Amino acid sequence: MSESVYKFDARLASASTPPSGWYTDARILEREQRSVFGRTWQLVGRTAQVAGAGQYFTAMVGDEPVVVVRGADERLRAFSNVCRHRAGPVATGAGQCRGAFKCGYHGWSYALDGRLVGTPEFEGVEGWSKEANGLPEFGVETWGALVFVNAERDCAPLAATLADIPERIARVFKSDPSEMRLAARKDWYIDCNWKVYVDNYLEGYHIPIVHPSLNREIDYAQYQTETHRFYSIQHSPIKEVAGARLRRGDASSTDEPEAQFYWVFPNLMLNVYPDNYSTNLIVPLGAERTLTVFEWYFRDADDPEAQAERVRRTVEFSDEIQLEDIRICEAVQRGLRSRTYTAGRYSVKRENGVHHFHGLLAKHLDHHDAFSE
Repeated sequence: MSESVYKFDARLASASTPPSGWYTDARILEREQRSVFGRTWQLVGRTAQVAGAGQYFTAMVGDEPVVVVRGADERLRAFSNVCRHRAGPVATGAGQCRGAFKCGYHGWSYALDGRLVGTPEFEGVEGWSKEANGLPEFGVETWGALVFVNAERDCAPLAATLADIPERIARVFKSDPSEMRLAARKDWYIDCNWKVYVDNYLEGYHIPIVHPSLNREIDYAQYQTETHRFYSIQHSPIKEVAGARLRRGDASSTDEPEAQFYWVFPNLMLNVYPDNYSTNLIVPLGAERTLTVFEWYFRDADDPEAQAERVRRTVEFSDEIQLEDIRICEAVQRGLRSRTYTAGRYSVKRENGVHHFHGLLAKHLDHHDAFSE
């Protein structure tokens, strides 16, 4: 795999990007599933999906099947969604569990706290016990309306990853983001490696060329990228222009309205505007196939009709930007297969966020414990 060897250079001015093989080789994705997605906090759902006892939903954390459930004791738990017998699914979809999960293969059942409680026609097996074969439990935490799971039970808390993001976003809305409600969702399938999409998100360098409408509404000259331990933020003032589709927020506010684009390692984006935010989860489906999941959150409004129009316009503008990103990301993926291209260099002024991502990625793939430093 020599074409995929990469030594990260911490000096932005002298660093090169990962080689093209990192974006095309299925063996790299296998390593990422284990060492990146399997070791980080992953957004899996919403607290509204597990508000009451017995409510559950299923998800994937990297290549690990997971079920998240609210127990009879009101505690939120996350378990492996793999039966201990022959690896069948313990739960499917989402809904209300009336007492125990029942595997869809041979009918083994598990209580909401993960205990194995039913093993039909399994008498006579030696050297085995129900007590030792409950569902493996994973780390689960919430922030606002969002539920996160970490496939490593003994992991650092979610707060170590999010750092001051909750406080920064709360300042934008002047309230707890948990007061925002899901307003819309869209799934997009893209023919590119997940990192191509993340790289693209992490720099505003392409905005004047790829996103002319967005460029008209933000102040590109003042566009900045800040990197932090496990996240980065890009932010820019929102200009006051005729026919603007980005709202500048409450006219009585003394704060300069900003567009804020957060990225949380490895694959979560938070797009924050004065009146709404959206999550964008990047899910690898293959070495050159990616799912991006958008969900938009708004405050409840006194005028539902006006609110519906605001949501419609917000999603419409986001779709326009997303289609532009899809076109360029798919073109880049094709370019990465060219015999003329191996790796590139970074703009010192504009691509520090991309460089930051590549450093975290290289550290995880080298099996270093990034959380112990």
